[in-house]
Amino acid sequence: MSGGLAQGAQPREAPAVAPPPAAPGRRDDAPPPWRRGLAATGRFAKRRISFLCVLAAASWGVLREAVRPLSWRRTVRHEFRITMRQATIGGLATTFVTASLTGFAMVSQALYWLGVAGQAGLAGSLLVTVLVRELTPLLVGLILLGRSGMLTLTEFGMLKVGGQVRTMISQGIDPFLLLVLPRTLAMSLSGFTLGILFATVALVMGFIVSAALGTTQDSLWTFLDKVVSAMTVQDYMVIPAKLFAIGYLVGLSSCLTGLTAKPEDDLASLMPRGFVRGILVIMVTSILLTLAV
Repeated sequence: MSGGLAQGAQPREAPAVAPPPAAPGRRDDAPPPWRRGLAATGRFAKRRISFLCVLAAASWGVLREAVRPLSWRRTVRHEFRITMRQATIGGLATTFVTASLTGFAMVSQALYWLGVAGQAGLAGSLLVTVLVRELTPLLVGLILLGRSGMLTLTEFGMLKVGGQVRTMISQGIDPFLLLVLPRTLAMSLSGFTLGILFATVALVMGFIVSAALGTTQDSLWTFLDKVVSAMTVQDYMVIPAKLFAIGYLVGLSSCLTGLTAKPEDDLASLMPRGFVRGILVIMVTSILLTLAV
């Protein structure tokens, strides 16, 4: 019987073996390496260009709102006065010391070596081109960035991370009008004021040192007249434009860096980011205006 059952029994099929599970993180439809590399490049470029787009849009927004009387409410005017006092009056001592050192190190040396070379007549044009037109906006921009820009960045970053900005929006308060508009315009005016003071102090201190060393025989008014006479129409256009634009963009860049902070950001990440952006804004603005005029 056992033999008959063995002959009539159907053979059993071998159990199906499940395919091994795919390795974690790998899929059969994963994009090729070149596509992943292209996507990574796009994400990197997007992160870098996005801030420039935000900066350009906010620049136009500040200029548009600045000419509207309804934008200048009492709280906005109060914020503007506070920022002007902090940026301008608070930066006077730093500007005076920096300009004095610049005059001692640059103006006096320029007058000395031009006198030795018999080219004292070129002192006016040299000082206008190098000191007043190029060096003054850069150093004033750094002073604004270090004294006022970092303070604004820290304050706005903490407001953003702490949720106070969201609270202001829920109460119907526009942070752009209350915070960004007055601080940006105040730092623009402060940049022009400190720039004129810087150039004047540097020239006067450089002349005083040169007169004490006996390297110049001119009077102070004659020396200043030579410098002013060496200025061209382009200089009268580009120097104020640089001072206003650098102060404007330093203030706006600091405000936007703070207001675009993420919940995981802290001062250790915000301040280096804001400082690098401020340096780039100062350098690029100065170069573009020099090439444009």
